[in-house]
Amino acid sequence: MTLQSPRAAGLIVALGSLGLLGGALLFQYVGGLLPCALCLWQRYPLAVLIGLGALIVSVGDEPAARRTQQGLLALAVLLFAVDSGIAVFHVGVEQTWWKGVAACGGGFTGGAESIEALRARLLATPITRCDVPQWTLLGISLAGFNAILGAALALISLWFATRIGTTKGATA
Repeated sequence: MTLQSPRAAGLIVALGSLGLLGGALLFQYVGGLLPCALCLWQRYPLAVLIGLGALIVSVGDEPAARRTQQGLLALAVLLFAVDSGIAVFHVGVEQTWWKGVAACGGGFTGGAESIEALRARLLATPITRCDVPQWTLLGISLAGFNAILGAALALISLWFATRIGTTKGATA
């Protein structure tokens, strides 16, 4: 397998997505950071990308499969761009450049039968606001790192998509 092979591209898509999603889950379940609504939205494209990367790897080695792999990589570019775009929006909310969405308020919905019941529900509902980063490194939040890494993976996927089928004699 060469660096420019479709299998390498699929592995990078799958493992890059798995790394981003796995990191988020580690911060949540090991580090104890509760995700906000925008954090959760950033995870959806990554979950799809893990499967998409596996599909790129499994398509096959034939020259006829190159077009399919290019199309799947183009979809990967789009999904990484969506993930990165949500993360950029999240960074903007954290930096108060713009307001977040309604779901960024903490997730409490519904009424209560009495003041006591309402108080109990409010105290039992974890509130994770989108505009307050729970963790930063060198002034960059988790959303910021997701934006940077998602954009980098989009560019890497684009590079692979433009190379597949153009390299003479390339084998997977």
